Amino acid sequence: VQLQAFGGGLVQAGGSLRLSCAASGRTFSNYAMGWFRQAPGKEREFVSAIGRYSTDYAESVKGRFTISRDNAKNTVYLQMNSLKPEDTAVYYCTGGGLMATVVAGQGYWGQGTQVTVSS
Repeated sequence: VQLQAFGGGLVQAGGSLRLSCAASGRTFSNYAMGWFRQAPGKEREFVSAIGRYSTDYAESVKGRFTISRDNAKNTVYLQMNSLKPEDTAVYYCTGGGLMATVVAGQGYWGQGTQVTVSS
């Protein structure tokens, strides 16, 4: 599976961004997909994941971020609203056979996209 993330940028606190991740190489609809992020000096952390019928979110983004997928386009999205400066990080797309695999950070990885939220 090859993953390529898009959509990062600079936004003011309270603003919104939508990240996209295009996947190729396998049957996308069978894969769980997700997003992690890594802030400077911190470990990579789970943000959100989506399977065929379920979604999962880190507590820090619940109610603000929404993950979705378009199987026809082999793409997963992360809509990020009410952004905070602490959301600043490099966001990575990941995919794997199971939700548990993705949530554990044991799936395939794409390159990251920088999200910067100014106060």
